Amino acid sequence: MLRRHLSPGTGVLIETVPTVEREVPEEGLAPLPELLGTGEPEAFRYCLNTSTLRGHGLPLGELVDITAAAGFEGIEPWIDELEKYSAEGGDLSELGDRIRDLGLSVEGGIGFFEWVVDDEALRAEGLRKARHAMELLARLGGKRIAAPAFGAHTADAPAIDLLAAADRYRALLDIGDRTGVVPMVEVWGFSKNIRRMGEGLLIAAESDHPSACLLADIYHIYKGGSSLLALRHLSAEAIGLFHINDYPNIPPADITDADRVYPGDGIAPLTPLFRCLSDIGYDRFLSLELFNKDYYREDPLTVARTGLEKLRAAVDKAFSL
Repeated sequence: MLRRHLSPGTGVLIETVPTVEREVPEEGLAPLPELLGTGEPEAFRYCLNTSTLRGHGLPLGELVDITAAAGFEGIEPWIDELEKYSAEGGDLSELGDRIRDLGLSVEGGIGFFEWVVDDEALRAEGLRKARHAMELLARLGGKRIAAPAFGAHTADAPAIDLLAAADRYRALLDIGDRTGVVPMVEVWGFSKNIRRMGEGLLIAAESDHPSACLLADIYHIYKGGSSLLALRHLSAEAIGLFHINDYPNIPPADITDADRVYPGDGIAPLTPLFRCLSDIGYDRFLSLELFNKDYYREDPLTVARTGLEKLRAAVDKAFSL
């Protein structure tokens, strides 16, 4: 039976499925078929990166409601959304309880801090900001946080020695140990540094830490010029989270974040991707991350539902051929 209530702030009617008592496996979530009452297992689980609705300017509480109502199992908010929620008097711990009551988990978070730059003073400040972001996510029940080469990503940035980057990533992981939030080396295809999958893999491998992992994205793999074959050098545990989207037939040098489209509406090699992930044993979350301005003009719940429907259809297609 659906639970209906008005979302705070807008009066939008939200429908959610009430939480039911169930035996929970080690990773903290029951299998999706059990939740849906079906016997057919799904290859992956589904998460919403709030970038997909970022242009709507919605408060964090409403983003949570929409994510649950659309049928996702996880949410990946941005740190500035958590900061705004706290600044306006919201209690992140209480919101975390509400998230769990809705059957969601906080699979990651998006923040920006200069953890990899050569300048020691900037890097120290970056680590301070990273700890702040991780502490906010921990209050919400968050598991992971993105760690791209922010501050070393522009075209005029100096090239970073990858072994030095591995040591700096280890320092970030040590903060993660203290906060309970794992930083993921994020590959940005447009970045001067850490733009290729192999670069991210080297940094993670040489950090000498058991929690080291990558945050990958099909768009950034295309933008940065890596091959999907790079994924075959990873284990499932080496992928903290995988961002999913699609893109039109635009050359990598010209394509931008705003060009991303719903899964199945572009030319991204989603079928080989999903099969490759399955082959290496990755069966956890795919996080839908879009920045499409056209979608920002549409009803947010419709966008979220459409995104999940198209993502599921693309996964089904990959394993039905």
